[in-house]
Amino acid sequence: MAEITAALVKELRESTGAGMMDCKKALVDTDGDFEAAKDLLREKGLGKAAKKADRLASEGLVNVHVDASLKMATVSEINAETDFVAKNEGFINLTKDTTAHIQATNVQSTEELMKTTINGTVFEEYFATKVATIGENLVVRRFATLKAGANGVVNGYVHSNGRVGVLIAANCDSEKTAAGAGEFIRNLCMHAAAMKPSFLSYTELDPEFVEKETIGIKADIEKENEELSRLKKPLKRMPLFVSRVQLTDTVLENAKAEMQAELKAQGKPEQIWDKIIPGQLERFIADNTQLDQQYTLLSQFYVMDDKKTIAQVVEEKAKELGGKIELVGYVRFELGEGLEKKACDFASEVAEQLK
Repeated sequence: MAEITAALVKELRESTGAGMMDCKKALVDTDGDFEAAKDLLREKGLGKAAKKADRLASEGLVNVHVDASLKMATVSEINAETDFVAKNEGFINLTKDTTAHIQATNVQSTEELMKTTINGTVFEEYFATKVATIGENLVVRRFATLKAGANGVVNGYVHSNGRVGVLIAANCDSEKTAAGAGEFIRNLCMHAAAMKPSFLSYTELDPEFVEKETIGIKADIEKENEELSRLKKPLKRMPLFVSRVQLTDTVLENAKAEMQAELKAQGKPEQIWDKIIPGQLERFIADNTQLDQQYTLLSQFYVMDDKKTIAQVVEEKAKELGGKIELVGYVRFELGEGLEKKACDFASEVAEQLK
């Protein structure tokens, strides 16, 4: 048998654009015959798949796979070139099978994924064959898996259009609480799909980001107030802060002291202050956490009850189940996030392909 050198594999890869593992296998199967290996790759459609790889894949589908025990969930984004392919049954099945395979193999990167075996075939070759069959460049762009620890629960939701997928994981005080929280966690995923929080909690916000956004939010309110003033309408209140990150113990104590002083000035009996101040503090926090309400799940007002934050409804659900629930993991994928879509002249593209 001829020696299959790394240099020969590299040369075949550069000549055909096929994957490294596919090139090596083709050379082994043809006993090192370079031209025969090229023909073999072409026959398998792998060369064809490689030629599509420089075409931007910014459409496609987001898929979610949740295991039956609600202990593990995976979300993936697999891209195609056109939204037409996203309606293709073969592509839909590919996204489902790939997401389930990612979960089963516990891979952490696309590089690892490509080296796994699916249905007796190396995944890289399996996927390249799908590219050739479907006829567009396809890309496993990203994926993530959340796992539940002891007494934990994970659930997920993918929107009906396949463009948004969400996973949320929670720790509970018991398996009983976890079992009761499953559907509730899915409802929170639906909320996140619609309201687009970027983070789980304000504790994840970068201080520099908060500082910049504080300036931006105040500037926006100033602009709105100029227009409201022109229309002789009530002006919006300018917040002192925009994130819970900024509401230190000192800030909250000062706010509480001001509330007490105001109640005293109003002649309210001191014995009822403890019934009034908690509500006022809640309003103070709500008024001064606009950034959190936009970017963090726990601080957003729940779409199914907009008078309560997600943190509050989680606490209420835990009490209803007689236990404790803490959200500890959150992933949200929206199709094509961060991808620059090319403006395409369809007629020119067809003409180019006919050359």
